[in-house]
Amino acid sequence: MASSGTKWFWGIFLSLVFIGLVFVGISFLFFASVIKHETTTEFYSSGSGGKIGLIEINDVIVNSEGVVRQLKKFREDKSIKAILLRINSPGGGVAASQEIYEAVKYTRDHGKLVVVSMGSIAASGGYYIACGSNLIIANPGTLTGSIGVIAQFISIKDLADKLGIEVTNIKSGELKDSGSPFKKMSDKDREYFQEVVNNTFGQFLDVVSKERKINIDTLRQYASGRVFTGLQAKEIGLIDSIGTFEDAIRITSKMAGIEGEPRIIRERRSHSLFERLIGTSVEDITGIKQKLFDEPILQFRFEPVNN
Repeated sequence: MASSGTKWFWGIFLSLVFIGLVFVGISFLFFASVIKHETTTEFYSSGSGGKIGLIEINDVIVNSEGVVRQLKKFREDKSIKAILLRINSPGGGVAASQEIYEAVKYTRDHGKLVVVSMGSIAASGGYYIACGSNLIIANPGTLTGSIGVIAQFISIKDLADKLGIEVTNIKSGELKDSGSPFKKMSDKDREYFQEVVNNTFGQFLDVVSKERKINIDTLRQYASGRVFTGLQAKEIGLIDSIGTFEDAIRITSKMAGIEGEPRIIRERRSHSLFERLIGTSVEDITGIKQKLFDEPILQFRFEPVNN
């Protein structure tokens, strides 16, 4: 049992840490709110042919707003003949992945060619997004697939008990505090979340089965959460072609009917004075914040540690 003095020490320490984090968060949000974000269009490669819009999805997928906005802009720009979507991501939030997939599919279905080029990894939510395109190209060693859903919960109940911290939940229903870090997960909690995961997994299977024209019973054999190399994925029909990023540019150009070397354009956001002073972008900082505090429970995400 912790002594009364120890309890008081840890209680005061944790309170000060919490207050400090709140102060830093409020200060950052204040500075971030006065920053004006300006986007500029730059040429990734300047040929003499038609334009191809390049959109990059890197790292963990936390939100969808930026990619959806770029898709809409390139979709409505008649001077852009096709969109090349470069994916290098292990996946991420279910809702964010689904929103980007729907935007890709909408773009494809409304007559704008969308080709996906996979980098080192385009797994789970990254693969989900790719399914909305006209064509999927991967490197031989790209890691893709990982068709599945994961929900992770952290319990700090034992630590809280040692520190003498007690949390009382006043709830409207039996399952309202399910997943709380201050309680052990019961069998009923686990069953409840398993049903949610299974339902979301079914949504993933339906999309892949429909888009890739793979029988759903056949697809289940490959949907254990495992990843495949690009060559393996090509054999089972998860992707269309093997090729590099440069190959993807040539294929996209040919499919779009572009003569000569295409002009590849992409959007870049200019850095503000505040960002230059702190040496990083607002998106990088908010991305850390989102990963620590706002990361969704349900994820289409490859977890190499657990595979």
